Amino acid sequence: MKSRASSSPAASGGLVYSTDAGRMCPQCRQPLARCQCAALAAQQKLAAADGILRVGRETKGRGGKAMTIVRGLPLEPAALSAMGTRLKTLCGSGGTAKDGVIEIQGDHRDKVVAHLQAAGYTVRKAGG
Repeated sequence: MKSRASSSPAASGGLVYSTDAGRMCPQCRQPLARCQCAALAAQQKLAAADGILRVGRETKGRGGKAMTIVRGLPLEPAALSAMGTRLKTLCGSGGTAKDGVIEIQGDHRDKVVAHLQAAGYTVRKAGG
């Protein structure tokens, strides 16, 4: 006979909504407005970086179109977005900055590497 998991809130990960505070963080069980889990994860991710930026070109999953990818920037999300805007303006192209990665449409590795080196970062070209 197989045992079934309990249907109690503690067995399924804890409280996710409270009528007093609204949505709750499943890890720290604090209201999302006071949750520090995302900030701690971002700080740990920044500490784990080796300090070398990697600039590569990818076409996978983009219908054969090239994208310049910048990984390893030790910046907060707002600063990463601002850096992404500067790089997109430099290249005269679109793109995005999300999840710690800047994506720029087109193959602009040389421009991006030169700009980041002038800004004082250690940069390597990654991939082919």
